[in-house]
Amino acid sequence: MSWGEAQKSATRELVRQVGAWIQAERRNFDRDQVETKSLNSLVSYVDRQAEISLIQGLQAILPDSGFLGEEGGTQDWVEGGFNWVIDPLDGTTNFIHNLPPYAISLALMDGDSLRWAAVYELGQDRLYWAGRGEGAFCDDRRLSIAHGPTIDQGLVATGFPYHDFDAMEAYLQVLRACFQGSRGVRRFGSAASDLAWVAEGRFQAFFEHGLAPWDVAAGILLVREAGGHVGHFHGTMVSDLTLLHAGQIVAGNPLSHAALEAWTKLYFEA
Repeated sequence: MSWGEAQKSATRELVRQVGAWIQAERRNFDRDQVETKSLNSLVSYVDRQAEISLIQGLQAILPDSGFLGEEGGTQDWVEGGFNWVIDPLDGTTNFIHNLPPYAISLALMDGDSLRWAAVYELGQDRLYWAGRGEGAFCDDRRLSIAHGPTIDQGLVATGFPYHDFDAMEAYLQVLRACFQGSRGVRRFGSAASDLAWVAEGRFQAFFEHGLAPWDVAAGILLVREAGGHVGHFHGTMVSDLTLLHAGQIVAGNPLSHAALEAWTKLYFEA
């Protein structure tokens, strides 16, 4: 199997096609078609069909690759090979309520390392993508946050706990530090979009816990390739595969990431 410019271009086009279908369905969406998977975790036929379409398209682009999809579109993980990590509609609750942002998020793993990623934020029709060692882009514009401002000069994004409340007190302590140490905190309901906006420099940092691999896989590579830092609450020196399954993330430009990581280290137990 090969992963070259033709495959990258075809994948971007596939993501745009599936995104256009999602937006078309949104115009006539019926909330009665929503199901509850678990506490505050919703799904609809749009999520499921989008995942099927992505998997079918990606199989044609990169045959014999494995898949890990949020809505059950999981096929055998190819040890040491290519595997896709897919969230067909990150921000489903936003989508149901017709409230942006919501996004398609997909990442290609090459062995244990992230190789390529895309986040298509549908509310503003912006396609973010990155390749390992190739940089990060919004459509055709290169992104760079290597010299971004300190956290007191910028905004912090987060995701409120909605199903895992075991670390609530520690989370609130970090949130208080962000209130006092930044220009403001925002919560938009799509971790993939949050991370894309960190890579773009809209947010200076982002943290959340209770996350799944498909929530963060693409965003990790976007932030890193834009010149930022990404890790879990206690450091950055972990493998990509470990970070995907850590269930927590801190991301930001180098200066803001350092400040936010110091707060998560202080308040969350190792």
